[in-house]
Amino acid sequence: MELFDYSLFVSAIRMVSPILLAALGGALCARVGIFNVGLEGLILAGAFSAIVGNHFTENIFLALLTAVAVSVLVSLLFGYATIHLKSNPIVAGIAINFLMLGLTTFALRAIFDVKGAYYNKDMSGLPKVDIPFVEDIPVVGQLISGHSPLVYTAFLAAILLYVFFYRTVTGFRVLAVGKNEAAARSLGLKVTTIQYGAIIMSGVLCGLAGAQLSLGQVTMFTEGMTAGRGFIALVAMMLGQSHPIGIAGSSLLFGLMDALSIRLQGFSMPTQFTAMLPYVITIIAMFFLKDRGSDSLAGQHTSR
Repeated sequence: MELFDYSLFVSAIRMVSPILLAALGGALCARVGIFNVGLEGLILAGAFSAIVGNHFTENIFLALLTAVAVSVLVSLLFGYATIHLKSNPIVAGIAINFLMLGLTTFALRAIFDVKGAYYNKDMSGLPKVDIPFVEDIPVVGQLISGHSPLVYTAFLAAILLYVFFYRTVTGFRVLAVGKNEAAARSLGLKVTTIQYGAIIMSGVLCGLAGAQLSLGQVTMFTEGMTAGRGFIALVAMMLGQSHPIGIAGSSLLFGLMDALSIRLQGFSMPTQFTAMLPYVITIIAMFFLKDRGSDSLAGQHTSR
């Protein structure tokens, strides 16, 4: 078995999508002056509700809608706490994470009457999309074609978010709110509406990220299956400086580390060592980002 081959990069592209989707959701919140630490809880809510929706409707599309709807509801709870109640967004985000961890664990036992994990061999996951003509191209076809629709949605979302931020009037207004909330209000911008809109879209993207985890990568739900991906998405957002293209690049790095950690298990390396690889890279990235991250938080505190 080779350590680096095409299958490793194929796996990396598949694994990058939950991180990328969540990081883009975090960037939307950051651009309106709200540091959303609750990404982990939002992804977990999406992952569990996608399985629930699939179980009761036996329809993938309705399962995705369920994941998005539940994640949006949770994000609105976060938005109400931070915007209307003026609570600290970091405290509110951590509370959301713990709430979803406990709630999904309880619901897993209440709905499916199981502990730890739910799996149904008859449950169908997200389909694989084979791109015509592209799949026949040597090397490239294997790398690009054959992924779930949400993998392509993640990269498309990065491109669309870039166009939205830097090529549309509404996008410039969103950026203005994040730069200086008081100045944006003085210009007549509906700051609260814009902030809620960003939080709702963050919920949509995190819901899709969760659905990719539970229906795209595997077809099951396990307690705490996000395994810190929401926090990795935060680091990817900071590493990319909340720029959609930069976020895509940093997410690819973390996705590659995630795939590499799984590959290393095939070389008889201890599972505990290989599992910690993505988080070691995250910690190293945080060291490089310590000044940039503190400046970002200070800027957001000033704008609020």
